[in-house]
Amino acid sequence: MLQVEGVAFQRADGGQVRHILQDVSFRLAPGQVAAVWGPSGSGKTTLLNVIGGLLPPDAGAIRVAVADAPDRTRDIAVHALSSAERLRYRRRHVGFVFQFLNLLPTLTVEENVLLPLELNGLGDRADAALGRLEALGIADLARRFPDALSGGEQQRVAIARALAHAPALVLADEPTGNLDADNAARVADCLWDQVRDAGAGLVLATHNERLAQRADTVVGLRQ
Repeated sequence: MLQVEGVAFQRADGGQVRHILQDVSFRLAPGQVAAVWGPSGSGKTTLLNVIGGLLPPDAGAIRVAVADAPDRTRDIAVHALSSAERLRYRRRHVGFVFQFLNLLPTLTVEENVLLPLELNGLGDRADAALGRLEALGIADLARRFPDALSGGEQQRVAIARALAHAPALVLADEPTGNLDADNAARVADCLWDQVRDAGAGLVLATHNERLAQRADTVVGLRQ
């Protein structure tokens, strides 16, 4: 469902060209997990942003298979999309779990989770989206605000929000980076289970070797 072929990304840095990504290639099937592993500064977040349509690649191809109907799929050539098309692709087909979560503090847990549905005009899927809270064991927190939650609870809300609109692809940037070992393991279990239950693909960036070893595919990056 995801094909990344020969992707490169570069930036100008003090009059020189800095090659952040060079010839990155991998494939991912529905329900599978790819771990983008490497030290800080190796381009992990950049790769997620390129796959997610936040940044256009300088070379290579990215294709994502999405379902238009239960019996019909099509491939989106992400690398060839315009800026407006990338926005539509992100909103409809990609779920993000950010390192710093980006939960809106003035919205309740329930409102945060339903926000992607409102942006996509998918209000009829609200019950299924809120069912993710039940599956993640945080349904009783639906009316609370993010600042009243623990770090692990906030991360579970972010996972529920990422899956609310039934995306084809979930991108998670250091999803356990701010948690202790026990909470990190629990959140990783939740993320794996929920993505596989939804039949989505998961690409996560991490410098945690134990987390990377759990993935179906490991994409190693170097500085």
